[in-house]
Amino acid sequence: MPPANFDQPQRPPAGRFVLCHAAGAVAGLALLLAAEGVRAQEPADAPLRLKPSERLTEQVPRDLRSQLPTFFYGQHSSGRPDLETVLEGDAMMRRGDTVIQGDRLEYDQATDLAKAQGNVRINRGGDVYEGPALELKVDAFEGFFQSPRYQLLRADAHGQASRADFIDDKRAVLHDATYTTCRRQPGPSWLPDWVLTATTINIDTEQDQGEAKGGVLRFMDVPVLALPSFTFPLSDARKSGFLPPTVALDNLAGVELLVPYYWNIAPNRDATLYPSVMSKRGVMLGGEFRYLEPTYQGQLRLDYMPDDRLRDRQRWSYEAKHAGVISTGLPVLGNLGFSLNANRVSDNDYWRDFPSTTTSLTDRLRTTDASLGWARGDFSAGLRALKYQTLQDVSAPITPPYDRLPQVTGRYARYDVAGLDFSVDGDYTQFSADRSFTGQPNAKRSFVLGQISRPWVRPGWFFTPKMQLHAARYEFDAPLASGVSSASRTVPTFSVDSGLVFERDANFFGRAWRQTLEPRAFYVNTPYREQNSLPNYDSGVTDFNFATIYSENAFIGNDRISDSNVLTLGVDTRFLQPDTGAQVARFGVAQRLRFKDQRVFLPGGAVIDDRVSDFLAGASVNWDPYWSADTMVQYNPKTSRSERFTVGGRYSPGNYRVVSAAYRMQRAGSGLPSSEQVDVGWQWPLNDLWGDRGKDLGPGRGQGAGRWYSVGRLNYSLEDRKFVDSIIGLEYDGDCWIGRIVVERVQRSNATPNNKIMFQIEFIGLARLGSSPLKTLRDSVPRYQFLREQVTTSSRFGSYE
Repeated sequence: MPPANFDQPQRPPAGRFVLCHAAGAVAGLALLLAAEGVRAQEPADAPLRLKPSERLTEQVPRDLRSQLPTFFYGQHSSGRPDLETVLEGDAMMRRGDTVIQGDRLEYDQATDLAKAQGNVRINRGGDVYEGPALELKVDAFEGFFQSPRYQLLRADAHGQASRADFIDDKRAVLHDATYTTCRRQPGPSWLPDWVLTATTINIDTEQDQGEAKGGVLRFMDVPVLALPSFTFPLSDARKSGFLPPTVALDNLAGVELLVPYYWNIAPNRDATLYPSVMSKRGVMLGGEFRYLEPTYQGQLRLDYMPDDRLRDRQRWSYEAKHAGVISTGLPVLGNLGFSLNANRVSDNDYWRDFPSTTTSLTDRLRTTDASLGWARGDFSAGLRALKYQTLQDVSAPITPPYDRLPQVTGRYARYDVAGLDFSVDGDYTQFSADRSFTGQPNAKRSFVLGQISRPWVRPGWFFTPKMQLHAARYEFDAPLASGVSSASRTVPTFSVDSGLVFERDANFFGRAWRQTLEPRAFYVNTPYREQNSLPNYDSGVTDFNFATIYSENAFIGNDRISDSNVLTLGVDTRFLQPDTGAQVARFGVAQRLRFKDQRVFLPGGAVIDDRVSDFLAGASVNWDPYWSADTMVQYNPKTSRSERFTVGGRYSPGNYRVVSAAYRMQRAGSGLPSSEQVDVGWQWPLNDLWGDRGKDLGPGRGQGAGRWYSVGRLNYSLEDRKFVDSIIGLEYDGDCWIGRIVVERVQRSNATPNNKIMFQIEFIGLARLGSSPLKTLRDSVPRYQFLREQVTTSSRFGSYE
């Protein structure tokens, strides 16, 4: 029988008859007449109005179900009106989202009890049970099914049992049951790749979970896990309970066994406890708590090892994140934004021994950063407290950054006021750090930046003159070498940014293009003000690239304002698709012309007397959706060699197929060490090698069963002649299970690298066993795609019969 709307009966085939439950028919007729009455009141030419209907929801409400008519189909019928009905031969009873079929069907109207025998099939909201005999109270959905085979819609799972007891429309108990998500294949000898067998399986669709008692998980007909009782999900909804244990092996911790427990506290709160045992170190206790409220959210993570046998001491770390809005209760002030990011560890060696227990972007710096922000119209202000924990290495000490306790900022900005843009920024910061590392006094610094500009922007050109005034004052906690305990400086800056944009239609390589030519000139004039004797708290040399070459200051931060008489000239050309405007390629060059020496520099620096800067050239090409490439070269005309060169490309012809490669070279200079590296990353189906390209089922759905995937990323240092970081893995998609084995090598310092092996079997829809490498693959491999993700939601209307 073809699919149809659950709530609209199909016309029966010739030779069959339809009975309609009288009370339900009256109710249906009343609803129909009411609808016609509404329609009659509308004008004849009124447009058709679509109205939402509860009959098309995935779950039919209980109060509505009792009002729906009941339809009966069959070859033969007997019984007494309004008492009982007996159908024989292709019998069917349908009410709302419940359909009962069988060779014989008896229905008692007084008790709402249906009895079906012979080739019985029941479909309730997409969940299907088939077997020899059924007794069921239809509305209450209470009863039993003998020797059923079943299919669960949301879990995309199936199995069989000796008996199914329906407690209500949300709960059922399966006795001597099996459970699997492997697709049934034709043939009497078929066995699923994995199957869960249990004495009883409790199905609870309200909680979206199943509970197996006396359960054994078999993989390839081999028992792999036996537990007296455990729960598993019927959907992606969260639930409390033990998660599958994970096992990992690395050369620092040895064999690690982790048994996590997930606690679903509330829809907006949860916690995970993850105690672990490391064969070389001992026991580590960990936990994470997350919360989400309408006006704030955050998470807290703690790790504690009472006794590390390798270090002979206790180890700990914590990480706290919070972001939210605080109401002042005053309409004039509005709300305040608050954020906290705190990260601390027990000792200097923690970053080497436990590299996976933090999300910090810098291994040896742990920050505690709290900020309070306010904005109202053209005004904004902020209060910040920032403190670093620097993890020192005796073989490679680093200078710690300065704490900011506190930092107060303010800003007032207006745009397009009689054609002018202007702003004033203020900053007060108290800098503090260990003087034995910094070699200079701590300080309180006040800084003000005022600027005004007049932009002229027209089709084909732009011209923007700008004036800036930088003023700063310092109060030191110890005298400088000159003997002063305070200092100040004021620096004006004038700049002009201008450019032209030309366009033309062109034809290259057999394709039509819209090509642009965009010359640009940027002039900066900043007089010299003595600053080299001042300590440096937050300034550094800007990276030399296309984004920074058109900027007023050669430094970041507020302790150095470069003296400049510089003209930057550059030109870009872009190739656009004329119909969509999408950029296919871009080429650009730029260079600075210096008319006088730059005499302001950072500690350890020197005067820059080159009249011509390094030459920048770059290109970015996205020829089609599959191929992309980019390159950049920084050429020194004085030494006639490249100071920096990068080139990279990516090929991605479809889902789960991506290869990226990059070469990066950096010569020593500007405080940066030299480096030369090759970086290659990929995810690719190995079946392509022998001509089996599979079928692309879309992102997160794989490409079909029986496919191998290679995945990895290699970072090789040509200078050191060794791999810096590397990860190589294999994935196998067995349709209802995925196997993964990943080897990772991480070089955190000059010490012994950390080598780790991760192995995992994912039983789709049930559990993952082993050590999960998914986060490692996602973070390391560019454009890595999970083989399975929840991308669609099953509907009861898709499985109607």
